[in-house]
Amino acid sequence: MTTASTFDVRVVDHPVTRTWLTILRDERTDNSAFRSALSRLSSMLVYEALRDVRVDEIDVRTPVGVAPGARLTAQPVFVPVLRAGLGMLDAALDVVPDARIGFVGVARDEETALPFEYLASLPEDLSQQSVYVLDPMLATGGSLIHTLDLLAARGARDMTAVCVVGAPEGLAALEASDHRLRVVIGAVDDGLDDASFIVPGLGDAGDRQFGPR
Repeated sequence: MTTASTFDVRVVDHPVTRTWLTILRDERTDNSAFRSALSRLSSMLVYEALRDVRVDEIDVRTPVGVAPGARLTAQPVFVPVLRAGLGMLDAALDVVPDARIGFVGVARDEETALPFEYLASLPEDLSQQSVYVLDPMLATGGSLIHTLDLLAARGARDMTAVCVVGAPEGLAALEASDHRLRVVIGAVDDGLDDASFIVPGLGDAGDRQFGPR
C-alpha cells in the first residue's frame, strides 16, 4: 500500500488534461464525444493517482542483456461511483488491466442534495488493498463520503479519490470527514450554485455520458 498524510489534494494541471477538460465543459459536446474525452482524461488522472504506488524491483532479460524493472506489489481496487463513474472505469483498466473492481451506486436526492445508496458490490476485506474511487464530480462531497464510509467499514485504509472537477465545498467536506484520503483532481472550480451543482462545472456527468434518466 502507499502512504499518505491524513488529507492530500493533487490538482493535475497539465496542458493535455486542460484540453480534454475543455471539451467536457463545452455544452456543444455530444454524448459520444463526452464519453471519449472523459475516458482520455481519466487515463491521465489515474496514471497520476498511481504515481506513488508500491512496486517490487525485479530484473528482466532483454534480447541482449538484463535490465532493471518493476511490477506492482499488489493490484489496486477500482471503485466507480455509479452511474457517472462508469465512464472512468475502462480508462482505469487500460492503465492497470489486472485491477480488482467494486461498484457503489449512489444517487443524489435533487430536493435535499443528500445521497442515497442503491448498490454496494465490494470485496469484504479491503484492509490490505489500495482503493481508488472513480467519481467525476465532487460537488457537496456527500456521495463520495458515503462511498468512503462503505470502504472503511470493509477495512480500507489506503484510499484515493480520482475526480475530474470539484468544488471547494466538497473538498472541505472530505477533509472534515476525517478519512485518510488522497484526492487527485483535474480542476477545482469556483463553488456550488443554489442547487448544489458545480459552477462553472460541466453539467451532470451522468446525463452527458448516457442521456437524461
